[in-house]
Amino acid sequence: MRHRTWTRRRFLGAAAAGAAAVTIVPRHVVGGPGQEVPSDTVTYAIIGKGGRADKGIGCLGARKQIAVCDVDYTHMGGPADGKTRYRDYRRLLERKDLDVVCIATPPHWHALPCIHAAQAGKDIFCEKPMTKFIAEGRAVVDAVERYGVVFQIGTFGRFKNSTNKGHVENHKIIKYGLIKSLDGTVAFCNAKNRTGDPALPPEDEVPESLDYDLWLGPAPYKPYNKNRVHYKNRFYWDYEGGDLTNFGAHSIDPWQWSFAKDFTSPVQARPCAPWPQHPDAVGPFAWVELTYADGLTMVLGGGKITLPYDREVKRQMVSAKDLDDASRQQLAELPDPPPLVEFGQAVRTRQRAGGHAESSHRVCVAMHLANIAIRLGRTIRFDPETERIVGDEQADRLVDIPMRAPWHL
Repeated sequence: MRHRTWTRRRFLGAAAAGAAAVTIVPRHVVGGPGQEVPSDTVTYAIIGKGGRADKGIGCLGARKQIAVCDVDYTHMGGPADGKTRYRDYRRLLERKDLDVVCIATPPHWHALPCIHAAQAGKDIFCEKPMTKFIAEGRAVVDAVERYGVVFQIGTFGRFKNSTNKGHVENHKIIKYGLIKSLDGTVAFCNAKNRTGDPALPPEDEVPESLDYDLWLGPAPYKPYNKNRVHYKNRFYWDYEGGDLTNFGAHSIDPWQWSFAKDFTSPVQARPCAPWPQHPDAVGPFAWVELTYADGLTMVLGGGKITLPYDREVKRQMVSAKDLDDASRQQLAELPDPPPLVEFGQAVRTRQRAGGHAESSHRVCVAMHLANIAIRLGRTIRFDPETERIVGDEQADRLVDIPMRAPWHL
């Protein structure tokens, strides 16, 4: 492990240097029943102490929270718990005794802490969605890979699919190209569809406990309203993408693994939603059809408008029965994909976690494309290699949204 207060090497060195003076070694140093060796205990801190906080990092095993960071003092608890408190996450990341950060801020504050944590050598557990817009995701992936840290997104549905016989077979057939076309194959994903309020009062008084300017961070300045911050921020375009990027992540992520799409993105997004959409408040949608280059269609459905999907569905998954004899024999000889690595194991072994940065970025790309199509009221086309929208300058501007100064990627 990195940045440990005690390591085996350090302990043995200290013991050798002072052997004459040492007669009893404390249990908390050497471990034993009920005591973890300090070098096996992962130290972590929470950035954004909201409702999610550290809900997903139980897989770390032996762990110790040493700090918490939030722009609202009322979220950080009292001093009696022994944790150091920070308002600015950049000061937190300066700590040398910190192994993992759990990022549970609003999504407009996901990308920059992820990038800065990677630069500081900290492993990252980030709540979904990974990013606010598409270009942020590529920046996070590049930082994670460049600095060699472990990244895990806060959704785990793919772990269940990766051990399901039918999903594993579907994954192998597509990964190894055993079926020529997925035209007519439709995966249905679901999301709730709560909306923002387009008629909020212009301004409330900012609570003394909240640093509102820092809460906004890279988001555009808007007068404070209590219904725009904390949980309800997700229903305004400045901060998140509504329930489509909230619950949609839990639905798309496992199917993306099942259809072997962790390293590519849809080439088209076709919306079925009211238009025009409000420029600030997230509005309703019926569904968005996301089509991949091999013909796979992923349909993400909303809840407030119930309209039937308007295309023929031949199948929702593929299996050996869809193959010719030669391909079926080849499938039988191919190994199953290795088990996905849990975050705690990845932190200790330096392996890639199951919900890694690239796959998490590709999930976000699908959701962001859906939202762009909804907001503009038209079909958009996307190049998964360049990660730009094709032939639509207005839509492409939503791929890389300027941040409020002085924040930048």
